[in-house]
Amino acid sequence: MKEILAAIWSYRHFIVSSIKNDLRSRFARSKLGGLWMILQPLAQVAIYALVLSRIMAAKLPGINNRYAYVIYLMAGMIAWSLFAEVVTRSLTLFVDNGNLMKKMAFPRVCLPIIVGGSSLVNNLLLLVTAIGVFLLIGHPLSLAMLWLPLLIVINLAFAIGLGLILGILNVFVRDVAQVMTVVLQLLFWLTPIVYMPSIIPDRLRSILEFNPMMHMAVAFQDVILYGRPPPIQGLAIIALAAIVLLLFSLILFRRAAPEMVDVL
Repeated sequence: MKEILAAIWSYRHFIVSSIKNDLRSRFARSKLGGLWMILQPLAQVAIYALVLSRIMAAKLPGINNRYAYVIYLMAGMIAWSLFAEVVTRSLTLFVDNGNLMKKMAFPRVCLPIIVGGSSLVNNLLLLVTAIGVFLLIGHPLSLAMLWLPLLIVINLAFAIGLGLILGILNVFVRDVAQVMTVVLQLLFWLTPIVYMPSIIPDRLRSILEFNPMMHMAVAFQDVILYGRPPPIQGLAIIALAAIVLLLFSLILFRRAAPEMVDVL
């Protein structure tokens, strides 16, 4: 473990420059450039809000703002977009960079760090844009939003740990990426982003409790919409899951790295 952390620190400049290059290359020939990083999730929010706002607005008692459902949606999307981007990109991370891994001598663990850093920049831009929207529609900021850095770190750690495990498995069994594409779509609808947990029957809600992203989405919604601290129990669950996944993924990576290069 110390060797991995030391390698990451030694190649920190390589990681930072790779994140910059990744962000530039993704929108190199695009007219709007980096704006697409925030326009896509905002477009999703707008579509869901137009379709469901009248139905779901009544399910948010205690909120005076007429745009409460929009705020609820955006808070959930901020949590989901970081998780989904990291996991999706990690699925084919080693397959896509197979030639690079063979030709260049660098710690392979830098690759998921680069993906996580690039996705984090995207998510922070979305968060800043969302805060601007909140202010425009009259939703004040609260001290509870000071929880956001911790929530983002836990969300990122959980996504990197899960994504790294799936990325390693996908090197040996390429069906993993295809299956996870469907699983992520299902997981989105099992996470209370478009709807509220209160509309789910109690017996089904207990099943949703096993979805770590439910706890993360609720934490973001509590902090951003309601201005209150997130549920400590739910936050502790996903924080523990993030730590376990990160440790397991690093152990798995260390053992599988030599074989991955041969397979690729």
